[in-house]
Amino acid sequence: MKLDLDDAALFLRVTELGTLSAAARERHAPVSLVSRTLARLEAQCGVRLMHRTTHGLSLTDEGDTFAAHARRLLDTRDELAAAFQHKRAGPSGWVRLSVSPGLADSVIVPSLPSLYEAHPQLQVEVLADDRMVDMAREGVDIAIRTGSTHGDSLVARQIAQHGRQLCAAPAYLARFGTPRHPDDLAAHRLITNSASPAMNRWPWAKGRSPDGSPAYLPRGHTRTDNSAMLLALTLAGVGIGRLNDIYTSGHIERGILVPLLDDWFDRSRVPIYAVMLSERHRLPKLRACVDHWARWLSGEVTAGFVPA
Repeated sequence: MKLDLDDAALFLRVTELGTLSAAARERHAPVSLVSRTLARLEAQCGVRLMHRTTHGLSLTDEGDTFAAHARRLLDTRDELAAAFQHKRAGPSGWVRLSVSPGLADSVIVPSLPSLYEAHPQLQVEVLADDRMVDMAREGVDIAIRTGSTHGDSLVARQIAQHGRQLCAAPAYLARFGTPRHPDDLAAHRLITNSASPAMNRWPWAKGRSPDGSPAYLPRGHTRTDNSAMLLALTLAGVGIGRLNDIYTSGHIERGILVPLLDDWFDRSRVPIYAVMLSERHRLPKLRACVDHWARWLSGEVTAGFVPA
């Protein structure tokens, strides 16, 4: 069998995306080219690899077998190419990153100049969204996620920890006063999350619940669906928000935000992970990015310093 690995890669993307047209759009190619490629693969294999119906595509048993072997071949090719490229010029190529808007603004954006200085051949595409992406289907190389991770096909490396705290801008507090007790929050303008109900449960610190409940349930005066906007609204003096302390630490140091009721609300820290597909996590370009962001979050790398 004479197998073109580019044809095999296209076959895998069709199976991941679910339609010929989606794969064609991704490659900026006509659907007819994708269809001819699949027909050529089936002719070379001598079997039908896909069922095509008006409802979509599905793999035959032979298609499942082909996909498993093709994926291993492509992973081996990528690792081999990356190994030689790394020897010649260091990590290189595009890295597709999924990250929340808040972490994108506070961590990824300021870290990129030093990443590019250390690894000039790297290129990063930032997908800033709070939703949980399907990494294989959407072609994501690294996803930055907090809390637990899921999936046998994923490899997760902890790169930092974070907690959450209530904050407000000085201008807001000057106008509405500073809450000294959780009961005072009823008279304040609170900012809540419209996309993630779990974020609207503000857990009490151990032994501090005033009424025996596990968490305070804020009544939002303003709502938003993403973490970056929550920070922006809080900075603008719109209200009090419960924010990731990675976003807030620099603002608090400069007096732009004021922490509130720290003794009352849970400040325990949870892991931040860089998550990768198990078949790709050894690629030098991914390791270089994850190593850099781990150092950045630990404070070893700053905007003006790049470690040797």
